[in-house]
Amino acid sequence: MLKRTFDIIISIIAILLSSPIMILIAILIKFTSKGPVFFIQERIGLNGKYFKMIKFRTMFHNSEREGTGLFSFEDDPRITNLGNFLRRTSMDEFPQFLNVLIGSMSIVGPRPPVTYELGDWSTFTPSLRKRFKVKPGITGFAQVFGRNTLGWDRKLAYDILYINRYKRFGVLLDIYIVYKTFWVVLTVQGILEKKEDLIDNKKIAKRAQDYNQKKIDN
Repeated sequence: MLKRTFDIIISIIAILLSSPIMILIAILIKFTSKGPVFFIQERIGLNGKYFKMIKFRTMFHNSEREGTGLFSFEDDPRITNLGNFLRRTSMDEFPQFLNVLIGSMSIVGPRPPVTYELGDWSTFTPSLRKRFKVKPGITGFAQVFGRNTLGWDRKLAYDILYINRYKRFGVLLDIYIVYKTFWVVLTVQGILEKKEDLIDNKKIAKRAQDYNQKKIDN
């Protein structure tokens, strides 16, 4: 109950403070590239249920169906000039405060993966399923201690650590992570993966390619 109250208060404050910036961003996106202002994508949320996560669009329209799919990397040609700025400042994540307000996300929690990123829910290990026992978050332990420079195994370890420590420290832990997030955002740490890291991650890249091909075939 306290966590939900924290989420509502922070999301309302964030929406009110950032609304002028979000309106400006929406106008710039519309005038600098073809396509919708927002990028809405199904993600895996609480208890494995799907929900639609909203972000500002940072790539050229439908670029997620090409190349490395959902993965982006340094100097990715699919990212617009404005999108590159939004990603480096994390402003593309601002619309997710709406997800928090309606209750599909939390301010702090494990980042929600794309539905096809990790395979079928029935194949998830107990440790992986534990990650989805809490609402996904805008930020979390993995985001303040490495972000996209971390491999999936380390991200999972940080997410489980957060769940365990939250039982002890409660919303104080969330406040600490929000504080740490400001520093990570200001110093532009770990935003994009290196292209060679994507090539090494063959299993996930193969899922993305298979999914992209199905979209093209349909």
